[in-house]
Amino acid sequence: MCGMEIKRHIESAIRAAFDHYPVVTIMGPRQSGKMTLAKKLFPDKPYRTLEHPRTRAMAERDPEAFLAEFPDGAVLDEVQRVPDLLSYIQGIVDDKGKNGLFVLTGSSNLLLMKNVTQTLAGRCAIFTLLPFSMKESARIVDGADALSCILRGGYPRYIVNQEKIPDFFDNYTTTYVERDVHQLLNIKNAMLFTTFLKLLVGRIGSMLDVTSLSNDCGISTKTVMEWLSILHTSYICFLLPPWYENRGKRLIKSPKVYFYDTGLACALAEIKTVAQLMHDPLRGGLFENLVILEKMKQAFNAGERPDIYFYRDSNGVEVDMVEHSGGKLFPTEIKSSATFSPDFCKNLHKFAERYPDKCEKPSVVYCGSDAFTFKGVEFKPFTSLR
Repeated sequence: MCGMEIKRHIESAIRAAFDHYPVVTIMGPRQSGKMTLAKKLFPDKPYRTLEHPRTRAMAERDPEAFLAEFPDGAVLDEVQRVPDLLSYIQGIVDDKGKNGLFVLTGSSNLLLMKNVTQTLAGRCAIFTLLPFSMKESARIVDGADALSCILRGGYPRYIVNQEKIPDFFDNYTTTYVERDVHQLLNIKNAMLFTTFLKLLVGRIGSMLDVTSLSNDCGISTKTVMEWLSILHTSYICFLLPPWYENRGKRLIKSPKVYFYDTGLACALAEIKTVAQLMHDPLRGGLFENLVILEKMKQAFNAGERPDIYFYRDSNGVEVDMVEHSGGKLFPTEIKSSATFSPDFCKNLHKFAERYPDKCEKPSVVYCGSDAFTFKGVEFKPFTSLR
C-alpha cells in the first residue's frame, strides 16, 4: 500500500497467540490486508501464495516435498485453495512439538474454518481480519463525518489510494466477488447474481424475507439460501441474529442483513457522493450497518468472537444492537440523525423493563456532536467510535 506501514489493532493479539500455538490462521475478506499483515508481523518466515497456479500445483502434487522447504514454518496465503495441505501441516507441528511455525491466511470463511477446526484442533489460533476500522482509517484520511465514512468503507487499498482508483469497488465486485462465488458455487447467470446483491443492499438493516427475495429476483428460496451462504462464506454479507434467551429461537427466527463493508454496499446501490447518500432512503440502514460493523471489528481485533444481536418483540419493540457480555445485555439504538429526540430512548427503556436484571448501560449512537445522559440513556456522538 504505497509503502505506508499501518498498524492494525489486531496485531498484538496475533503476536501473543503465535507464542502459544504452532499455527495461527488469519481469515477475512479479500483485500482486507491479511497478507500485508502476516508479512509485517513475521518478516523472517518464507512466504508463498497458493493463488499462484504453479505454487498451488506443487502443493497439490507433492505436499510433503512442498512443506519440506520450510523447516521452521512459513506464511501460506489463501490456504483454502489446497485444503489437503492442512493434514500434512498437522503432522509437521505434531512432530516438531513447538509453537510459532505456520501462519495461514484465507478468504473463505466457512470452508477454511471447517477444515482448520477439524484438522488442526487445539493446534491453531484463529483470527478474523476485516477491513480498516474507523480508528485505523482515521490515521490515513481526513473526513470524520459519518456519511464520508460510510461511502468509502474500510478496504485498505482503497483508503490509501482512493483518488487513484475511483473504480475500486466495480473491480472488486468483478474480480473477487464474482470469481469467488463461481469457485464456491457454479452460478451460470452472473447478471442475475449481481441483481441479487443489489436487492440485498436495499434490505440492509431489515429482517430477512427469503420469500420476498425469491420473488423479486426470480429464483427459488433454496437458491436464495445457497447464495446467502456463499456471500457469508466470502465475507460480503452477514446475518445478525435476534436476541432470545432461548438459544434455539435465535437460530430459527429471522435475522437482519448487513454488509461487511459499507463502501461496497454503496457502490452496489450506485450511491457515489455524500450529497446523494444524504438524501438516499438507505442512509439510516447504512449508518446502522457501519456502527454494528465497528462493534464487530472491536471484538475481532481483540481476538474475540462478536456476541451481538438485535432485539424485536411481538409488540414491535425493537433495539438495533444488543451486546451480550458477562451475562449482561448492553442495548444500543443507532440513529443517523444529528438532532436529539427523547423518542430515541423509548425502546431502550422498554428493553430495560423486559430485562431489569441484565440490562446495562443503554446507549444511543447518533450523528450529533454532544455526549450526554438523558433519563439513564447515554448519548454517544458518532465520532466516539473513532
